[in-house]
Amino acid sequence: MILVKQSVLRLFQYRDFLIRSKKLGKESIFSDDFAENLGTTSIQVRKDFSIFGLSGNKRAGYKVDELLKQLNDVLKKDEKQKVIIVGAGNIGKALMKYDGFREGGLEIVALFDNDSKAQNEKAKPPVLALEQLYGFINENKIELGVIAVPYHSAQQVLDIMILAGIKGVMNFAPIALKAPKNFYINDMNLKIELESIAYFVKSLKKKRT
Repeated sequence: MILVKQSVLRLFQYRDFLIRSKKLGKESIFSDDFAENLGTTSIQVRKDFSIFGLSGNKRAGYKVDELLKQLNDVLKKDEKQKVIIVGAGNIGKALMKYDGFREGGLEIVALFDNDSKAQNEKAKPPVLALEQLYGFINENKIELGVIAVPYHSAQQVLDIMILAGIKGVMNFAPIALKAPKNFYINDMNLKIELESIAYFVKSLKKKRT
């Protein structure tokens, strides 16, 4: 399962590289091109593609348009997916303004916050009261969510999301959340990520001295 997850994550990276290559006017891409730009090996690229039945020509390479279509089918990018964000603070606002979501077929349709000063139903997307979370998810058949609230509120928010119909979340709260086995959570602890980078930077400095 972990290996398949890693392959899927790389497929999204391959897709982004293809989109950039297409904008540059390239019609064919070789596995070596993927490997060089994404920091992997051509063997790994071909292995990832073979797992999902993606085809190409070893000599002529992969046709950009054709491979992009295959990746879109595999990654289910044929239609937009609606996303909601709980927490309209700094992280929530930053995510709302990120253009990459739209390019990836993701549409943020609403934010939710328990601070009345942050709420604005006329905004695009609207910032709604937390009490409206369950009803909005249920009525609009939302399956993807983002949690950007303090750690002490995160589990309660997740529980509501699950009951309402959310199938997977990106969690920015610095806490391990409890969820059913068939539920997908991607934890993004920015504090720990940055601290770990700082640690390794200091370690590199010590090695050089």
